[in-house]
Amino acid sequence: RVQRDKTRKTYGIGAVGYILRESGVHDTEETTFFPAMDVKKVNERLTAAGQSHLLQFIEDVGEQERAELLRDLGGMDLQEINGFFHNAMKVSDHIKQEKVDERMEAVPREVLGSVTRDRDRLKDWEKEGLHRISQSKVAVLLLAGGQGTRLGVSYPKGMYDVGLPSHKTLFQIQAERILKLQRLADERFKTKCSVPWYIMTSGRTMDSTKEFFARHNYFGLKKENVIFFQQGMLPAMDYEGKIILEGKGKISMAPDGNGGLYRALGSQHIVDDMERREIGYIHVYCVDNILVKVADPTFIGFCVQKGADCGAKVVEKTNPTEPVGVVCRVDGRYQVVEYSEITLATAEKRSPDGRLMFNAGNIANHFFTLPFLRDVVNIYEPQLQHHVAQKKIPYVDMQGRLIKPDKPNGIKMEKFVFDIFQFAKTFVVYEVLREDEFSPLKNADSQNGKDNPTTARHALMSLHHRWVLTAGGHFIDENGTRVPAIPRNGPAGSVAPDVNQNLKDLTDLPIKCEISPLVSYGGEGLESIVKGREFHPTLIIDETGVHELVKNGI
Repeated sequence: RVQRDKTRKTYGIGAVGYILRESGVHDTEETTFFPAMDVKKVNERLTAAGQSHLLQFIEDVGEQERAELLRDLGGMDLQEINGFFHNAMKVSDHIKQEKVDERMEAVPREVLGSVTRDRDRLKDWEKEGLHRISQSKVAVLLLAGGQGTRLGVSYPKGMYDVGLPSHKTLFQIQAERILKLQRLADERFKTKCSVPWYIMTSGRTMDSTKEFFARHNYFGLKKENVIFFQQGMLPAMDYEGKIILEGKGKISMAPDGNGGLYRALGSQHIVDDMERREIGYIHVYCVDNILVKVADPTFIGFCVQKGADCGAKVVEKTNPTEPVGVVCRVDGRYQVVEYSEITLATAEKRSPDGRLMFNAGNIANHFFTLPFLRDVVNIYEPQLQHHVAQKKIPYVDMQGRLIKPDKPNGIKMEKFVFDIFQFAKTFVVYEVLREDEFSPLKNADSQNGKDNPTTARHALMSLHHRWVLTAGGHFIDENGTRVPAIPRNGPAGSVAPDVNQNLKDLTDLPIKCEISPLVSYGGEGLESIVKGREFHPTLIIDETGVHELVKNGI
């Protein structure tokens, strides 16, 4: 049984996760899905929807698999799913045919905050954000539905260890940043606050994520302040709109994109929980960014002081051909335009100051007020269109053989978390330095040398190296010679022309340095520990003290 809200669209529970069920009786309090349905009735529904092939192997599977397949099919609104497919393909074809160049406007300066261009405002914004955190008005919402498939592992990405000296996982690093932020706010404003952590998983990652947190005692956070919920699933479809079977009795399912967040927030009563806790502001981010400043008080304070209901944190796109979406206005409304949606000429346009005109690179790092989020869930979410992602999807052929295609053979339908920018009344953009705040983990080390465990590990250790230098510490090599500071291509605070160049020095100067988030959230509080001191790498600074692992990890 699943609770059914009278106004919100919800999900039916299926054997392979949450299966989308948009229509149905919204005036009843509960809907029951039967585990075994009459095959004839199911077949009639499938035939009417043009999906009768889904039962072609029903006699070849065992009792349990058969019951699960019928239950899954019983929980699907096939006509709605067909509608999603046709609308998504129509939108996809439209995007392919029409470039948006002529309708684009860059982010105007009056809605932009920048860590490099607004240095005199940063402390004020940080104080504002910490004050809201101290009042327990800020929550964090983590998008953690992805598995580490491209990393070569089957478990959730947040459980991945990139090889830091401490061997902390992404989940632990982020949890400790929340703990430290609570302490900083408490110390500053003499309060006792909490920052609830809402973690959106998928059907494939929910159980392992919850078990991982329980096994590690929630990394020191209070169990009641770590709330798990699950995004929806949609079937994969071929280019003709036929739902794909990945086994004789198993439908190919996929999470409905990080924009599935909004439907899940309603169907699983997460917004209700936020209202009960009297949350005012929510920071949303993706699990795979090792440098993420969770509930960044400066970003939150900037958005609050600007009176924004929605904000996006961005990094400067410095290479015209970098395949990253940019935040901009199209027909007067804010959205993210993908690199593939514009011409090279537009991507190469520059402002009078030499920066790219469309340079606000999206990093899936957002601010929402609770009233705005509530309106998105209750009013705007049904207006969002699905996007098409072409994929290589394993399938069973007419003879029941499993085929693993070597080129895309179908689509997965997704909504994106940034699709709701268009509904904001006051939208702002906050620009940060990539080398300080953005290093995503997407690929295994063997793949193309980009966005992998090595680049993530190096990015974090490079940041911590700079923190030590800024606080007055120094590193020396095995001969006792001081290691020079990390070079930048350009003045301090600027972004290198080629972002990957920021990591080049780490090949030349592999300074191994890790500072626990429990010691410093953003580089603060280190002077008393490192000023005037010289250190041998590997340097670890944690809550137990300063450690130098000089030889063989000793």
